[in-house]
Amino acid sequence: MYCTIRLHFPELFDWMREVDDCRKKASDYELAAHLTACLTMFLFKAGSRNQYNRYREDIQFQKNYKRLFGFTVPHGDSVQNVMALLDVSQIEQLKHKMVEVLLQRKTFHGSRHRGRWFRIAVDASGAGSYDHPRDGQCLTRTSKSGKTTYFHSVLEARLVTPNGFSISIATEWIENPEGGEYDKQDCERKGFARLAATLKKDYPRLPMLILADGLYPYEGFFAICKASQWAFCVTFKDGNLPAVWGEAMGLQVLQSQNTRREVCRRPDGNTVVQVFQWVTGVDYQGHALNWLECEETIESTKTGASAKNPSTTRFVHITDLSVNAANIADTSHTGRLRWKIENEGFNTLKNGGYGMEHQYARKSYCALKNYFQFMQMAHLIHQLMTLNTRFQEGFMTAKNHPTLKSLWLDLVAAMQWVELDGQELERINGTRRQFRFAD
Repeated sequence: MYCTIRLHFPELFDWMREVDDCRKKASDYELAAHLTACLTMFLFKAGSRNQYNRYREDIQFQKNYKRLFGFTVPHGDSVQNVMALLDVSQIEQLKHKMVEVLLQRKTFHGSRHRGRWFRIAVDASGAGSYDHPRDGQCLTRTSKSGKTTYFHSVLEARLVTPNGFSISIATEWIENPEGGEYDKQDCERKGFARLAATLKKDYPRLPMLILADGLYPYEGFFAICKASQWAFCVTFKDGNLPAVWGEAMGLQVLQSQNTRREVCRRPDGNTVVQVFQWVTGVDYQGHALNWLECEETIESTKTGASAKNPSTTRFVHITDLSVNAANIADTSHTGRLRWKIENEGFNTLKNGGYGMEHQYARKSYCALKNYFQFMQMAHLIHQLMTLNTRFQEGFMTAKNHPTLKSLWLDLVAAMQWVELDGQELERINGTRRQFRFAD
């Protein structure tokens, strides 16, 4: 973890010192100490401010923390007071600087689609649900029984790669106006228009391939991508855009030669049969679309009672990328990588020790947003730490290797029971290292 931060983000703590000090009273801690504390709460996967305070009370933890990060450990309540005052945009800019460093170093260039496009998955997720109006910007949902639920929802754009990365590059909160006066609640489609503007401002020349679910095939989405010079490959459900479905089915008869079959035998013994079909030249309000379908059948090679019946799943996407026999399989697989924003993204943040749905801030909406950004930064550092080839080949393939969950328990235990050698940390800091990631 220390090597990862020092190698990829040697200026991280200097960036923190550039954040405007929002505090109105004098403090024994510099602002960067509070920002680092918030980041480390997620780096060590404390899961709550209460657990973070328990770590803080350990004398050995305090000593090791000071050696690693150069700061003493502030109390969690003090961190909360700062999070409630910080300018949200400045904290998101910290995350943006980290992503910019990785893009400038071409960390993800080997994972680009067709050697050009960075895969950017877009999706929304709940960030907390309440039985009372937590703040004026909560969204609401009323059940048939009349019960009203209040919740916060966040829309994320994440850079995803086939080798496991799912990195937040922009965030847009789906929220009602502060005044509480509105005709309709905010929604994901409205949020995407704002998110797209942020993406274009922060990454004006980045070639993006937008991956999204079945909510996004609509004219406004196509227009935004075209104006931004982005490509897209989105899930296309039955019932979406009936005119497009009708034309695609009509052209399929005329393009019956557009089919390909692939067979793959997995190491687990199962055989995967994929049948691809595609249709090109579908017109929708001036947008040229291509339709593609993959029927995937998994056949078990086992015999007897343990054998499973073959299961078939159908995946349909539409894209503005060119599609042919040579690239149909890769294009279909790329469309399916949208799942990484849910699996390696939201699911990991909710169930992987980060506590995305935990109420780190029970009242302050500003603090909730700032905690979320620091959570993304910690998640980014963890991915760089665990997805590099040295870690994967030297640790995760070892016999009886621990799980990542147990590894973090060991890390905290080491902070509490082992005295870190300051000279060794200096030696590590002065040693040139190279982290490689599988393509």
